[in-house]
Amino acid sequence: MQLHGLHHVTAVTGDVQSNKAFYTEFLGLRLVKKSVNQDDVSAYHMFYADKLGSPGTDMTFFDWPQTSQNVRGTDSISSTLFRVNGQAALDYWLNRFEMQGVHNSGIENFDGRGILRFEDPEEQSLALVDDQGADFEGEVWDGVDIPPEFALRGFYAVELTVPRLAQMEPILTRLMGFEKAREVPSLDNPNQMVTIFAMDGGGPGKELHVLEVAGARPGVLGRGGVHHVAFRLSNDAEQQAWLQQLNDVGVPNSGLVDRYYFKSLYFRISQGILFELATDGPGFASDEPLATLGERLALPPFLEPRRAEIETNLKPV
Repeated sequence: MQLHGLHHVTAVTGDVQSNKAFYTEFLGLRLVKKSVNQDDVSAYHMFYADKLGSPGTDMTFFDWPQTSQNVRGTDSISSTLFRVNGQAALDYWLNRFEMQGVHNSGIENFDGRGILRFEDPEEQSLALVDDQGADFEGEVWDGVDIPPEFALRGFYAVELTVPRLAQMEPILTRLMGFEKAREVPSLDNPNQMVTIFAMDGGGPGKELHVLEVAGARPGVLGRGGVHHVAFRLSNDAEQQAWLQQLNDVGVPNSGLVDRYYFKSLYFRISQGILFELATDGPGFASDEPLATLGERLALPPFLEPRRAEIETNLKPV
């Protein structure tokens, strides 16, 4: 069985209004769905993606204003890497960051590619990576002031920080079918190696970077941190096969959860790292026209009868 790449990354914000402004107006992603956390309808769930809401482009946020600041550490999903096309795109973004005072590392080289690390307003660790013109299945959002040739093109990779790679590697390779592709020195400490695991041949959108940091304190999830990362499955049949595999080896999991826009299967690979296996469809245009995605509060059918109550308890965004 094979995972087909990154599907979405879900993080935590404590200020949904400024979060929306940064990811749409500044980073140039499209708000493709404004909904609620289906397990806690008092909280917004915001979905930012490409023009089509394509799998592999979707950064989502739970709005939890009462939560504390994320504490970085081991046993966590520590960084999200987006892809852009070419050195000129990195130069464009470096200038944009400097003009707007966005904290960044400057352009560096990682694994033979240009990379530009930066933080969002809640100090979430992010990066842009030159995908060197690799194929892109989606369509960049053209509803902002960013030239399309410099726009974000979905995810490049997600980074995990773990206390013991030897404990994590069998989970990734034997259980989940990742290929251990190579090791690359960490940008922060050349004596530490980042192990790159590949899905479905690897490359942009199909990598998981794992950094071993022994003896460090565990991360504590909060605003500016990542709640979970989801990987792509093509259809329901693949998801059923993965559910069977998890059950066969005794991995506790959520069972199949219908999120309406996709179907989900959740499980933990450690106390601090939550994974999801999500189907590519049905997609975000299931209940809204493509032209007006994200313009109104979208609720799945089972929550629609509670719309008046839910909207009353939400602040306008």
